[in-house]
Amino acid sequence: MAAAFATILLKAGAWLVTGSVGLLADAAESLVNLVAAAVALIVLKVAARPADANHNFGHTKAEYFSAAVEGVMIFVAAISIVVFALQRLVFPQPIESLGIGLMISMIASVLNGAVALVLLRAGKRHHSITLTADSKHLMTDVWTSVGVLVGIVLVWMSGWSWLDPVIAIAVGINILFTGYGLVKESTEGLMDASLPERDNERLRMILTRRAGAGIAFHQMRTRVSGARQFMDFHLLVPDDWSVKQGHDFLEDLSDEIVAEFPRMNVTGHIEPINDPRSYAHEGM
Repeated sequence: MAAAFATILLKAGAWLVTGSVGLLADAAESLVNLVAAAVALIVLKVAARPADANHNFGHTKAEYFSAAVEGVMIFVAAISIVVFALQRLVFPQPIESLGIGLMISMIASVLNGAVALVLLRAGKRHHSITLTADSKHLMTDVWTSVGVLVGIVLVWMSGWSWLDPVIAIAVGINILFTGYGLVKESTEGLMDASLPERDNERLRMILTRRAGAGIAFHQMRTRVSGARQFMDFHLLVPDDWSVKQGHDFLEDLSDEIVAEFPRMNVTGHIEPINDPRSYAHEGM
């Protein structure tokens, strides 16, 4: 949040010095970063709460609300940028003091890049969609700033003032795509999207290694909830197995799965392999 506030001041200063609508667009995206950081702080505190009587599976899905809010904020910022840029395209204005403005904007971009790398490492370490989304957004902001700076230099060299609002419009469109990606990711999480196919395939391989000799599996399902992963399946065992035999087998299998997927919550349903009712819901 401190970094976002600092970059807002720097980029807004660069805009005031130069009058460049491209730099104004860059500053507007930094304002989104500040709001997103505040929302992320609140959401992460909620997501870290343990399970309780009303939320038996924990609060990890709260993280998806952060990505959704950030996505909506990005849409608002992008539309505002495009509208302002179109006005400037109709009524162009000269850009002034470019050297100072470019230097200020470069400092802000370096600061954003450093924070993005810190968030990316933290997101991977804690398996947090919120931190990872923020890092990706900040890195997009960095590349946006680079594009704006290159464009302004071209304006400076060519004298074509119309390039400045055109660059701002391009920035706004790029931000729209970023917002769409964040909203899509949060929606998939709230809709209990499955694990990536490569992870599902690894899980199937574990089950396949355990199958045979009257043991089989079906109806494997997975889902992701923030930093947590969930898997359930039906375990088909010989009809004459005792409850203890089935339970011991399932516990050993669960330990093997968790050893490879430490964030996984495993649920298995034991069924007799020759009972027709074991297959009544197959394929659902």
